[in-house]
Amino acid sequence: MTIKQKYTILLVLGGLSALGPFSIDMYLPAFKAIAQSLKTDLSHVGFTLTGYFIGISFGQLFYGPVTDRFGRKKPLIFGLSLYILASIGCALSPTIEWLIAMRVLLALGGCVGMVVGRAIVRDLFPVSEIAKIFSILMLIVGIAPIIAPTIGSWVLTVSEWRTIFYIMTSLGMILLFSVLFFLPESQPREASHSLSIPTIITNYKKVLSDKTFIFYALIGSLAMSGMFAYISGSPFVFMEYFGISQKTYGLIFGFNAFGYILGSQVNRVMLNKFSSKKIVVFSAVALCTIGVSGIVLQNTQLLTVEILVAHLVCFLFCLGHLVPNATALALTPFTKNAGSASALIGFIQMVFGASMSSLVSFLADDSLFPMMICLFICGSGVFMLIGFVQVKNRKKRSGVIINK
Repeated sequence: MTIKQKYTILLVLGGLSALGPFSIDMYLPAFKAIAQSLKTDLSHVGFTLTGYFIGISFGQLFYGPVTDRFGRKKPLIFGLSLYILASIGCALSPTIEWLIAMRVLLALGGCVGMVVGRAIVRDLFPVSEIAKIFSILMLIVGIAPIIAPTIGSWVLTVSEWRTIFYIMTSLGMILLFSVLFFLPESQPREASHSLSIPTIITNYKKVLSDKTFIFYALIGSLAMSGMFAYISGSPFVFMEYFGISQKTYGLIFGFNAFGYILGSQVNRVMLNKFSSKKIVVFSAVALCTIGVSGIVLQNTQLLTVEILVAHLVCFLFCLGHLVPNATALALTPFTKNAGSASALIGFIQMVFGASMSSLVSFLADDSLFPMMICLFICGSGVFMLIGFVQVKNRKKRSGVIINK
């Protein structure tokens, strides 16, 4: 593989991986416009976000075994085609119920890029490079939250909210073209991979029986759910509670996303000196500290816009360290079932994310508390999970020494 081929593949994979977050973030500034147009309220528009998370969660479980059986490209073509049709359906939505349904289909199509992107990295690159490759992809993926809300805000100044979904349609077409002409097949068709329900369940059980996979998948998912809490809570927090404009909200959203990009790129440098395991531990401590600080400042009513943005930037910066390394460590044990393992990582992440997003909505009380307590839960939860496992491992090692 030449350098040019390598970076062409990474560019396509980055675009496929960014399709999910782009489809979430671009229409966030349009929540008010959608509510007014479809004669509903913001809470009902929020269900379009929840429906999207549900579609992504279960869609990835579908694509995992399919990509292991039929290769990587055919499922990509199918998923992107569904994404294009669903985007058009969103743009033509006559009611909020129709929009929710179309957003579920949009997620079912768009999530194929997340599954296949991780699987192709595992197919094409050696284990020692996977964490760095994921960090490179994070650079591309991280651009989506920066430009998506800004584009969405700009569209609303010159057109209506439906145009946002036509732009998503165009993006899907570009990615479909790129897959057809620039992305090689990294996994040949494997007829031995049965798509019968019992076989699929057995394969997933094999993946779930690996303790390394479970540990790092849970850590990465719990940390990542903090981002979903932020995504779900930020429209109210910034536009309603603090009263900033849609345009300013888009700029703040992009600035926060820059922290995620910066973290992923600093991670590449840190991998030259530290192992992925150590970086995960460092990041967990930092996330816990930020979560505690945020909830304390919120309870003492000292959390201004500036301080909140600083906390969010730092939180996302730490995610840029933790998520690529946790994902790489979770995928390391697998070769043949890389598609299924990738799908399970995505599924667990989205289940955690949807749960945290729902918790933000459930706790909604016209204050900063719902978003801040969820960030605290994510940061402290990751820290406690790592601490529990490390204590358990030390006890095992102590037991071995005593027995000897």
